[in-house]
Amino acid sequence: MIRSLLALALLALPLSAAEKTNVLFIAVDDLRPALGCLGDPAAKTPNIDKLAAGGTAFLRAYCQQAVCSPSRSSLLTGCRPDTTKVYDLVTHFRTHIPSVVTLPQHFKQNGYHVRGVGKIYHGGYDDPPSWSEPWERPKGFGFGPAGQKELAKAKEEAKTKNEDVTRVRGLPTEAPEVDDEYLNDGAVAKRAIELLRANKEKGQPFFLAVGFLKPHLPFVAPKKYWDMQDVSKLPKPGPAERPKDAPAFAPQNGGELRAYIDMPKSGPIPDADAKKLVHGYYAAVSYMDAQVGKVLDELKALGLDGNTVVVLWGDHGWHLGDHGMWCKHTNYEKATRAALVVRAPKQKAKDRRNRSLVEFVDIYPTLAELCGLPKPAHLEGHSFAKLLDDPNAKGKAAAFSQYPRGSKETGPLMGYAMKTDRYRYVEWRDRKTGAVKAKELYDHDVDPNEDVNIAGSPGGGVLLQNLETQMKAGWKGAAPK
Repeated sequence: MIRSLLALALLALPLSAAEKTNVLFIAVDDLRPALGCLGDPAAKTPNIDKLAAGGTAFLRAYCQQAVCSPSRSSLLTGCRPDTTKVYDLVTHFRTHIPSVVTLPQHFKQNGYHVRGVGKIYHGGYDDPPSWSEPWERPKGFGFGPAGQKELAKAKEEAKTKNEDVTRVRGLPTEAPEVDDEYLNDGAVAKRAIELLRANKEKGQPFFLAVGFLKPHLPFVAPKKYWDMQDVSKLPKPGPAERPKDAPAFAPQNGGELRAYIDMPKSGPIPDADAKKLVHGYYAAVSYMDAQVGKVLDELKALGLDGNTVVVLWGDHGWHLGDHGMWCKHTNYEKATRAALVVRAPKQKAKDRRNRSLVEFVDIYPTLAELCGLPKPAHLEGHSFAKLLDDPNAKGKAAAFSQYPRGSKETGPLMGYAMKTDRYRYVEWRDRKTGAVKAKELYDHDVDPNEDVNIAGSPGGGVLLQNLETQMKAGWKGAAPK
């Protein structure tokens, strides 16, 4: 009897630092599923592939809005964009939900030493309550020496034309012969390694968030990573026309890319430039992968990998010329589907490509569960921890994304997208009245590239009604059973 009571008392004690599971949280900017472990034959990503070999690569992971700040705000708060009210690059989530406990803040409140280095929240925006010590942005260069000269030249030209110098972006691609640490992501990896070593000395459980910029534009990577790519195997852009019968406002014209030097301000991107951009994207992915590898190697060298959850995610997907689109900023598959790889200590299923539908808003509750922390009541996602042990476990019925549009002709719209096992269904609603102004429907079994909108096809009434009903039930109705 006494032994039983003693055992129960021990179970009730808080976990010691040695028993708590650490978290290495790796954020990657603009990373579509361009990884070998996610089935991309062109990707040269040996380090992330090695991570996936000890964990799980999620083939169908979706962000909540395909642009940096809304996606990151959603993931880090565990709330969807309609709750955070972050739909752009300037609104801070604490404007509308000031007391929300963020993912890193939750770990801080539960005894973890929480640090952030590199891009975690959007750009220069930060959230001091999230960190145990101030967030850091290590200094590296965004271009090689030649690229820096071109940027300075372009800024001088803008001045003479009385143009906004802050909107000058420089060259879209560059392959400088420089060391990894010369550029930003190499500097981030170096600092992350220093912080891992400091955490080892501290002996306190840690949550370390590491944010890499590449493959975000500009596609700048040391030349050796360009030389790694087999150009003949890189993906080629499909038809430049928008999906048949899609609303004219649903696609976008790649305005982010067109701000760079020598990019046309409108119309198609010339073939030679398109090929170089694709090459540059994959070179930037390989450069980022090498930096991830350095951090993971140090985690192992310090003896911390056996007690650390590693999660790597790209904040959204990226269009590489499909339907004439570049960058993100849409509700389409290429923009909303992104990279997600998770490795947890003692997970039962390893080296698996999981096809369950998961959302980035699910990462917060998943990490809480994996580390034995309570799940805050405000969370709007669901843990997928069980999928790390049982790849055949039933997941959620749908994933949800959204993107705003608007013009004088349409008025302010919000596009709500729902990805089911087979379909992508989108409702474009008036943001003032909620009235549905347009619909899109793509059958991924026969049209994985989303070439034809079948929402208006004859004979599809029952299917459309079912999807409308499922959309109304929303993320709560899609919860895993």
